[in-house]
Amino acid sequence: MSEFHGSASPPFPRQPDRTPPPPTRTTGLRQRLAELRGPEVAARALDARALAALAANPGCRRRAILDGAGVHKATLASALGSPSAFGQSQFALTRGNAFEAKVKADGGAELLRLAHRVLAPGSEPPQDAAVPDLTAAGPEGRTARTALALREAAGAPGTWTLLDHPMLALDVAGSPAFLEPDAVVVHPDGSWSVVEIKSFPMLDGSADPAKVGAAARQAAVYVLALEEVAARLETSPRVRHHVLLVCPKDFSNQPTASAVDVRRQRAVTRRQLARLTRLDEIADALPEGLCLSPELPAEQLTEAVDAIPAAYAPECLSACELAFHCRARARADDAVTSLGRSVRAELGALTTVTEVLAAARGETGDPDDPAVAALRRAARLRAQALGRTEAAVCR
Repeated sequence: MSEFHGSASPPFPRQPDRTPPPPTRTTGLRQRLAELRGPEVAARALDARALAALAANPGCRRRAILDGAGVHKATLASALGSPSAFGQSQFALTRGNAFEAKVKADGGAELLRLAHRVLAPGSEPPQDAAVPDLTAAGPEGRTARTALALREAAGAPGTWTLLDHPMLALDVAGSPAFLEPDAVVVHPDGSWSVVEIKSFPMLDGSADPAKVGAAARQAAVYVLALEEVAARLETSPRVRHHVLLVCPKDFSNQPTASAVDVRRQRAVTRRQLARLTRLDEIADALPEGLCLSPELPAEQLTEAVDAIPAAYAPECLSACELAFHCRARARADDAVTSLGRSVRAELGALTTVTEVLAAARGETGDPDDPAVAALRRAARLRAQALGRTEAAVCR
């Protein structure tokens, strides 16, 4: 039998180190966002509509962290006692789904015909178009499957390819957002086009400008995500900046389409997304143990929501479910943000309505401050106008 002496090592194999690796910053952020959302509360996916609204107000940390954590803002607003009227009705959703199914029937033959007529009239008409299967497990799997289908389509020029509800990923404030456009068309020349299918009508070849603008902002997000995929391919396919907008024609249910140039919306959205504060920075600044579960008492939930900085503007009323709550808080705090971004920008260091009125009356403020000088001049002109009106009434 062998003996061991001194510091000699025994001839036994070294046991593997079973100590779990330290959590990465990404893992820590996901856990923090899950805690913020609430125990056993399913995350709500961040879609392109919400992402476009977030990009339109990049200074709002409240919306950024809530969207990043997947908080259902409509449920949260109801729990706060400020239910929102923002969002589509069930009837509109049902009508939109039925119209989309009609457009994509028969393997998307009608959709491809519209894409050929509107976006590429000089190319070969679609006949035996490819419609790849994008089924996969989870959003990461679907994103990878979509990227593979796009790579294969780009490597097979001369044919049309229709991707029905592909999954795209876009980095938003340091966290991936998974986006699902209605469709993406790969042209015979290998270029890619985003397809937006909407249920609002197109009358005499034109639609409601406000609705078209909203659709363009949403499509611009998809274009940015597609450009991320194209940049990773060796062939670097071209992502077209004209998207295909498909709507019902006049008062019928027959589809028609037009090309919408989203270059301006794409540039604005890209710039605004770059200005977003990273989610890990926002999360690190929040109180420890902060939770936004709708099951919490209203007072505790209100205190938790108000602990996250917000940047309210009247435009939020048409884009965010928490707008009514944030507006009430802005008014209670006497904040000038409730008057609009343009007014807030003109007032400089004056952040409350009380400060603005005091500066206009000459009670506070530096006379050399352009904002203060403009307020006092406006107050004098108002007083003169009211004085003349009263004198005319007396006579």
